[in-house]
Amino acid sequence: MAEVLVFHHGHGLTVGVREFAERLRRAGHTVHVPDLYEGRVFDSLEEGIGYAGTAGFGTIVARGTAAAEKLPAELVYVGFSLGVLPAQKLAQTRPGAKGALLIEACVPVSEFGGAWPEDVPVQIHGLDADPFFVGEGDVDEARALVEAAVDAELFLYPGDRHLFTDESLPSYDEQAATQVTQRVLGFLGRIA
Repeated sequence: MAEVLVFHHGHGLTVGVREFAERLRRAGHTVHVPDLYEGRVFDSLEEGIGYAGTAGFGTIVARGTAAAEKLPAELVYVGFSLGVLPAQKLAQTRPGAKGALLIEACVPVSEFGGAWPEDVPVQIHGLDADPFFVGEGDVDEARALVEAAVDAELFLYPGDRHLFTDESLPSYDEQAATQVTQRVLGFLGRIA
């Protein structure tokens, strides 16, 4: 089974993120879910991103990096939206990464180095009309990553919400979230 490090989105470590991690545990994986917001959970995404901006996005990424340092190198990194920043950085730069699951965000590969590591498989998931994922260009970065990487997949689902995988938020889309979970479990089973 895989050992997985999950990074939460801009609301913080919500019940929905914890439940996603629990699904992976029930499938037999070892899952770590650090709190990058030091106990804060925000009702609105704007408040959460405001906190991240005040703390500094570099600080949020550094907290994720610090959480990984306490764990074995052979991890699969999972990031939801804002959590993609530390997940993608670690998958690209920390030797030993087993894989990456980037959900609802993707940054340019150049942000963390020159190229995606050949031995690190990646899946990217997003809604095809998400105002952040599509509207801010993340889907274009995801397509570029899939084109350049050796083992990469992009899955787009119909819908116009952000944070569709978190069952504790109003933006939750059960059908799409179920497909994401199934594909994530298949990915973990393949690389474990």
